[in-house]
Amino acid sequence: MKRYSTIFLKISVILIGIPILALCIFLLPGFINYLHLPILMGVYATAISYFFALYQVLKLLNYIDKNKAFSELSVKALKYIKYCANTISVIYAVIIPFLFPIAEVDDAPGLIAFPIIIVFASVVIAVFVAVLQRLLQDAIDIKSENDLTV
Repeated sequence: MKRYSTIFLKISVILIGIPILALCIFLLPGFINYLHLPILMGVYATAISYFFALYQVLKLLNYIDKNKAFSELSVKALKYIKYCANTISVIYAVIIPFLFPIAEVDDAPGLIAFPIIIVFASVVIAVFVAVLQRLLQDAIDIKSENDLTV
């Protein structure tokens, strides 16, 4: 496999991270008078988990470039991505009760629906990554068994 076969995916991961970074730097501080502090802290904690997961994706793509896709390093990167997705789910599940007073004042049911959508999306990502992690671990185990018999 060519060393730079995943360059498009790496660029995509970086482009996915730039708007979130811009939102956290420029837009979110403007809501400091409108949103409660636990909500803002939760959103920033989510951003940290999100960027750590993106970093793990970049590491995983580098392992693929170096023909180390079927290694324990890849399994470890997938494990961290799964933990980040679960962390994001928990953070937004905790944020939801803090949004009820704001949603009632503004009569905005979408304000409650948005974090619920994020929770479900994060859970789906965590389950998908867990399946990939399990399949990759099984493939590594089979490969190591075959190496021992040869």
